[in-house]
Amino acid sequence: MMKIYKSKTILAAICSTMLFAVSFNTHAGDKFTLQTKWVTQAQFAGYYVALEKGYYDDEGLDVTIKSGGPDIAPPQVMAGGGADILIEWMPAALASREKGLNLVNIAQPFKSSGMMLTCRKDSGISSPSDFADKTLGVWFYGNEYPFLSWMSKLNMATDGSAGGVTVLKQGWGIEPLLQKQADCVSTMTYNEYWQVIDGGLSADELVVFPYDEQGVSTLEDGLYVLEENLSDAAFVDKAARFVRASMKGWEWATNNSDAAADIVLEYDMSGAQTEKHQRRMMGEINKLTANGGKLNVDDYQRTVDTLLGSDSDPVITGEPVGAWTHKVWDAAFGS
Repeated sequence: MMKIYKSKTILAAICSTMLFAVSFNTHAGDKFTLQTKWVTQAQFAGYYVALEKGYYDDEGLDVTIKSGGPDIAPPQVMAGGGADILIEWMPAALASREKGLNLVNIAQPFKSSGMMLTCRKDSGISSPSDFADKTLGVWFYGNEYPFLSWMSKLNMATDGSAGGVTVLKQGWGIEPLLQKQADCVSTMTYNEYWQVIDGGLSADELVVFPYDEQGVSTLEDGLYVLEENLSDAAFVDKAARFVRASMKGWEWATNNSDAAADIVLEYDMSGAQTEKHQRRMMGEINKLTANGGKLNVDDYQRTVDTLLGSDSDPVITGEPVGAWTHKVWDAAFGS
């Protein structure tokens, strides 16, 4: 279920068996809706901090944050008119653009990639060459693109044929690794890796392959809008105010890591998140957002080159045109 926050949302126990979500919207302003890529967690702390601290209000914005989930594809939400701006990984955004949904990157708060394969040592894997004839858990819904590019670089088929890899369509948990259904699973440095540790495997029993270190990392968690809206001066102004307030939120989160995680917990209506996990996640997220903000064109080109380097299962088939702009960033902070 998609959760929507317009200001601070609280759960009030009305009786022992009923809970009601109450939304407060105390400031009028220009409405602006953000669709996140995943459920409420420290991965999106900068935006929840900006909401909680009133940074959006200060910019004259009435911001709604829609949380994502396993059945929510942010580009589809955008295509349906459900968001003004979304958080997406660049491979999925570029793939969507090639298919006709003209997403444009306007800011890149995440400088580094947190994606990696986490493998059991007892599987015999010590280097990528050992992936041959192994079963690897892979996320889909757009998250498979960097993996496919990596396998192409290794000249390993992904159809389970001899010398290639068998791809296990991984859900959003790490059970296949714990239960030895897969030799490796997809994890993020700030989330699933720690679920593996909490699940009973120690770091000494694992081998990790960060995508950054394998030369196939692609940009994650950028901010995207529809290209057609960039010709509207009023929209660009709203987007610039949103980016400015959001980056202020990220700066506060960096300098107040535990407190930022605690703010995220206040907005988690699922009750699934814990203080320990979110505070740990926030510390890892801060490593990825360091030096982030304005899109670095070299980082963009590295992402494109990685995707175009895939000989099989191509993510994109040609060099994108118009897939990023500094127009909004410059409006927010100056060129």
